[in-house]
Amino acid sequence: MKKLLVPIIIIGIIVFALYSWAVGINNEAVTLEADAKTAWSNVESTYQRRNDLYTSVIKTVQGSADFERKTLNEVIEARSKATSVNIDVNDLTPEKLEMFQKAQSQLSGSFSRLIASFERYPELKTTDQFRDFIKQQEGTENRINIARDRYNEAVNKYDIFTTKFPNKILAGWFGFKEMPRYKANPGSENVPDFEFKFD
Repeated sequence: MKKLLVPIIIIGIIVFALYSWAVGINNEAVTLEADAKTAWSNVESTYQRRNDLYTSVIKTVQGSADFERKTLNEVIEARSKATSVNIDVNDLTPEKLEMFQKAQSQLSGSFSRLIASFERYPELKTTDQFRDFIKQQEGTENRINIARDRYNEAVNKYDIFTTKFPNKILAGWFGFKEMPRYKANPGSENVPDFEFKFD
């Protein structure tokens, strides 16, 4: 009886150690995945802040009857597309992230053209709303960059943890998948240059 008891105890200890190890990996992966999802929500929130800021400028511009309607309509359409791209953070794929980035890039590009055309409308540049926009625009873009960087850092920690051996085996069994990183758009190393002249 004693001879049988020792192997049972050893097997029990091994099973308990493996179970504890697997639970530890699962719980850590859940925590890191949740951190990455929260970081993505912060990215979306900062883009929403920018969209709200753009909306206030669009309303200011719409008040000027002689402003170029084509340029304004491009911004309104791009803003509509950018806000219509909804991403489920639980199903975030590289393709969906790329679609989100493209919509945001189109909005930014059309808005840059709108801002450039302000030079021909000095009465718009003197409004309080436009001056508020100038103050807030740089800060908002900085917040977007910080949020994207924090998202990438959170995804990096999660991906490293779930792809290191032997965690990779268990992560696959538990259904943890690699998360996409936010990548710079082609040509984004060329920062748009806004030049505003106040008389």
